[in-house]
Amino acid sequence: QVQLVESGGGLVQPGESLTLTCVASGLTFSEAAMRWQRQLPGKERERVASITSGSETLLYEDSVKGRFTISRDNAKNTVYLQMKNLQPEDTGVYFCNALTPYSYWGQGIQVTVSS
Repeated sequence: QVQLVESGGGLVQPGESLTLTCVASGLTFSEAAMRWQRQLPGKERERVASITSGSETLLYEDSVKGRFTISRDNAKNTVYLQMKNLQPEDTGVYFCNALTPYSYWGQGIQVTVSS
């Protein structure tokens, strides 16, 4: 059974940072491309960042380029999303997504940016 467990969300003020962590189990993590996606209030889910199995290629949604960094540690079956200079428009639910090529999702974690 594949499980993706996100952690690290919470409430921060504008300009602050958070790092999201997703720990995977039940799949060959080193062969999976990983994504972070988010669902902002009233909007459809969107890709935030993605990383290939060996970290060869990193892709980012335009609004987070230069502020967010995706990385992974295959030895720990873990993918990270470092988020800097968070803004209120980053508020939403963030999901970890594994592509094996089947698609698996975490339960989502809330990130709230507010003063």
